[in-house]
Amino acid sequence: MAAETDDGRVHYARARRLAGTDPVLRALVTALTPGRDFPRPPAPAPIKLFDNLAMLSTGWVSAMAVLTDDGIVLIDALTSAAEAENVLLPGLRELGADPETIRYIVVTHGHDDHFGGARYLADRYGARVLMSPADWDLVAGTQPADAPARDLEIADGQRLTLGGTTIQLHHTPGHTPGTVSPIIPVRTGSERHTAMLWGGTNPPTTPTALRTYLRSIHSFRAQMRRTNADVELSNHPNDYGLQRAEQLRSRPDGPNPFVLGRTRAQRYMTVMDSMLRGRLADAQARNAPGHSRSPGVSEQGLCRTPFRSA
Repeated sequence: MAAETDDGRVHYARARRLAGTDPVLRALVTALTPGRDFPRPPAPAPIKLFDNLAMLSTGWVSAMAVLTDDGIVLIDALTSAAEAENVLLPGLRELGADPETIRYIVVTHGHDDHFGGARYLADRYGARVLMSPADWDLVAGTQPADAPARDLEIADGQRLTLGGTTIQLHHTPGHTPGTVSPIIPVRTGSERHTAMLWGGTNPPTTPTALRTYLRSIHSFRAQMRRTNADVELSNHPNDYGLQRAEQLRSRPDGPNPFVLGRTRAQRYMTVMDSMLRGRLADAQARNAPGHSRSPGVSEQGLCRTPFRSA
């Protein structure tokens, strides 16, 4: 990773100031700091984050299950058929959900740690697999093992309804050409909240792709504001999410740590914006005349670092 530039450091410093002592925002700053590496945490037990939303995780990557009256919508499917069989299915059963009712699998982006179990689940239960057209093309071009057969395409702003629950799916390209970020209604008892899940965190490396990522932050932040999103979720441990899950497990009757509130959820995106502006300043400096470009850089970024795809 190339060294940070003075202009980049200005934006990183602003992000740290915005994050303050907030552990969720500080974790995001750490995740987006150039050159940072992250350990792979142990897999947590499955847990319901809300009455209608479960997290099923291997530690370094997680899937979310939206539980509706007419079946389950999975957001991502972990890395492989083996993980689908040995993590997702028993995890759902442990939480009282029937895997045979999996109706849809929404793949946030076309990397194997998010679609790896989708083909197995589609073949076993007849679940339909959704991905953006750009990332179906990405998968077709790379032809990875365990890739699902091309199925339903996600349009920008599409609404997926099952059992009275409507999930909004927004294109947020940057991490991949067709990354999708969902907005999900969640509930605990009589409390109602709106959750957002940023579909792909690890940034690309070139100025063009970083500008695309920044535009996605801005458009999704507007959607969050429009829907009063007050819950933050992630498919990787870059947001203090695993720690918050354990807080919830130990104090199920206390305040839900995933409910940030609307102001704090907006600040999360503002911190992300500042970190990406720092990344863009660094990338522009690397691409300036007279600066030798580091080898091995791709338009979409080296997605396997630090999380394989984040």
